[in-house]
Amino acid sequence: MQTTDSLPARSTKLSGHNALITGASQGMGRCIAEHFIAAGANVVICARDEALLEKTGSELRAANPNSKILTKACDVSSEDEVSGLVNFALMELGSIEVLVNNAGVYGPMGSTETVSLPEWKRALEINLYGVLIPSRLLIPHFKKSGRGKIVVLSGGGATNPLPNVSAYAASKAAVVRLMETLAEELRPFRIDVNAIAPGALATRLVDEVLAAGPDKVGKTFYEKNQKWKTEGGTPLHLGAALAVYLASAESDGITGKLISAQWDPWNRLSQYRDELSQSDIYCLRRIVPEDRGKKFS
Repeated sequence: MQTTDSLPARSTKLSGHNALITGASQGMGRCIAEHFIAAGANVVICARDEALLEKTGSELRAANPNSKILTKACDVSSEDEVSGLVNFALMELGSIEVLVNNAGVYGPMGSTETVSLPEWKRALEINLYGVLIPSRLLIPHFKKSGRGKIVVLSGGGATNPLPNVSAYAASKAAVVRLMETLAEELRPFRIDVNAIAPGALATRLVDEVLAAGPDKVGKTFYEKNQKWKTEGGTPLHLGAALAVYLASAESDGITGKLISAQWDPWNRLSQYRDELSQSDIYCLRRIVPEDRGKKFS
């Protein structure tokens, strides 16, 4: 399983920052935690699997003895558990400047009319409510502090249909629109909210697709995942580096955007801050015929 693919360079980009990162025991979340720590941040990481979380925490502390790295098991779809997590983080660190909503699952795989409805709902609870609840609980703290950063991990289902993985696709599209809405609500309070499209990652989710098989997920999607498994997907460090950028002062004022770690020139976006604030670039929007050079009568 891919956990991290490039050791992050040490910097002071997040020096003095405290971050809460969900779903950080493995894969993309762990890589983001490694990059945040290397950039000078203290972190609280959470995941549902307490044993794996503690193993990850021990490894991160051993590699970074001068950093404050805390762990707490949490189901991000549970308001009570997330409340306990936020209280723990604030008590231990004193403040939180950055929230990274990374926790997510694929959910049931198969045609929408045949998959388990309880499993479909459960995927929505983790992927959508797991962004909403931590954000809701930390927004009052960010407002009181006069600043804050919320970073959301999107996915392939946000911008394109994803047949046979409909719970994932629907939840990720909803997450991006939630991000855009929160960004507008929180713009007056100097709280930036953005989403990352990390690319096709060779994480545990690929193994889940391969285990499901082509009959459930479709031949095309199955073959894509086979390729990512054998050849490697998008490097995890691209998304992690973008998360550091969006958490840092360098990105102040950039908000309400879905940014591709692989394809967008995100390390130069601060040059276009004013233009971005007045446009729908990097947003989800309806396409009309005129956008494609056509006119329907």
